[in-house]
Amino acid sequence: MRPTRRLVLLLALLLAGCASEPPPTTFPTVTSADFPSVTPTTFPNAMPGGALAVPAEIYRPGGAGPFPAVVLLHGCEGVSEATRAWARWFQEQRYVALVVDSWTPRGLKEACSYTVPDPPSTARLDDSLGALRYLQSKPEIDRTRVGVIGWSNGGEFAIVSVNGPSLERAAARGVVLPTPGYAAAIGVYPGGCGSLTNERVVRPALVLMGDADDWTTAPKCARMVEAMRAKGADITIELFPGAYHYFDFAGMTKRVLPDVGNENKPGGCCGATVEYNENAFRTARRRVAEFFGYHLKPR
Repeated sequence: MRPTRRLVLLLALLLAGCASEPPPTTFPTVTSADFPSVTPTTFPNAMPGGALAVPAEIYRPGGAGPFPAVVLLHGCEGVSEATRAWARWFQEQRYVALVVDSWTPRGLKEACSYTVPDPPSTARLDDSLGALRYLQSKPEIDRTRVGVIGWSNGGEFAIVSVNGPSLERAAARGVVLPTPGYAAAIGVYPGGCGSLTNERVVRPALVLMGDADDWTTAPKCARMVEAMRAKGADITIELFPGAYHYFDFAGMTKRVLPDVGNENKPGGCCGATVEYNENAFRTARRRVAEFFGYHLKPR
């Protein structure tokens, strides 16, 4: 998906300023107006005792359903042009795509900066399961063929959304999993792999990341995958040589984001390398198409 002319200009202005000043951790503002066929919506999340209304955008293919569907969970930067470009690509692949905005209803513009506190760890799982319930209520959706994909922080919670112990803990606090649950999950450069190493996904899962990522590092995720597979989980990882975080952010030149929290740094602060990588991006698109094509589309 090529950026619109306005986005190209915004990116050019953003990159031009990097020669004399530290690169910003913000990204060009993109709204649903940049994608005319998008339908803005809201849905109640799965938080017990008073659901939160979560903004979202639906990308629907033309023609008659029922369609398979994919829930998209953004990274700490919030809903970005890259998120929406993936949603449009899913739409072109004949999926209904639902982009979930977890930050706006919580008063956040981003949660990458070291000084910005993270929402409760339960928040994004509640949003993910609420999104699943919302899609399953739509007559044009095949409720048995809904997947979830997330990036960075969202990648962690895509995996959590199919992780057996996470779902058991959610049930214990009153969160009801919409049956039959997600059919498959993909984490793209996911965070939190270390916290999931001793757990086990109960649906097929795929991890995609660069082997040079210094923000959410490949060794931690590789250990998680190896440990889960030893328990019989259907999970695999693919590493892209020389690729960093945000390898799918078109136009992102190599830089260090100086103010982002990073658990791999002393004291969890600060800085991480990011860069668009064409080869990694193309391979990721192919692997996502294969994985969701196998697990979500009728055979």
